[in-house]
Amino acid sequence: MARTGIKVCGITRPEDAAAATAAGVDAIGLVFHPASPRAVTPAQAAEVARAAGPLVTLVALFVDAPEALVHEVLAMVPVGLLQFHGSESPADCARFERPFLKALRMAPELAVEEAAAAYGAARGILLDSYRPGVPGGTGETFDWSRIPAALRPRLVLAGGLRPDNVGEAIARVGPAAVDVSGGVEAAPGLKDAARIEAFVAAVREADSSQTSQRASRR
Repeated sequence: MARTGIKVCGITRPEDAAAATAAGVDAIGLVFHPASPRAVTPAQAAEVARAAGPLVTLVALFVDAPEALVHEVLAMVPVGLLQFHGSESPADCARFERPFLKALRMAPELAVEEAAAAYGAARGILLDSYRPGVPGGTGETFDWSRIPAALRPRLVLAGGLRPDNVGEAIARVGPAAVDVSGGVEAAPGLKDAARIEAFVAAVREADSSQTSQRASRR
């Protein structure tokens, strides 16, 4: 069965990391952008990390962060993947010699395939909704038809995903992974365990449905 990866981003509490791990997610995101309501300090992130399962990837999210902050986080938190959500260049992303995701916001004028190609060294490309002046976490979806088919094997789909629409997203887009934040929250930065479980269940149901459809076409 095809398996869509699941990342829950913006975790701020150890209990939420534990709930995400219990639900079976693949990765949790830690936000190091002070303007975000989901921001954590390196010390807080280290506490959250201790509550995550041993095989859950910790993703550190930065928005045009000072290099010193990235190094501080790497020294204190067992980060498996970096995520750059600002205007970082390919060289900026690669300088830390860690696997990374590059987020692209789906502005109307964005040439998606060309922009993604510039970050060929990225482990994946995360596509998120665009709102002027807001680097992410808008809670809004975007036009999925703009996603180039060639990008899907390395695509992390974000932007307004919830338990009630992630199945449709997987059916229409076929991303390698999905990323949720506000869609599983009781309040910004405070995750809801039941919503995380519902989101994971919806992803797995969509995966099963996709596999059944492919089998029926053989």
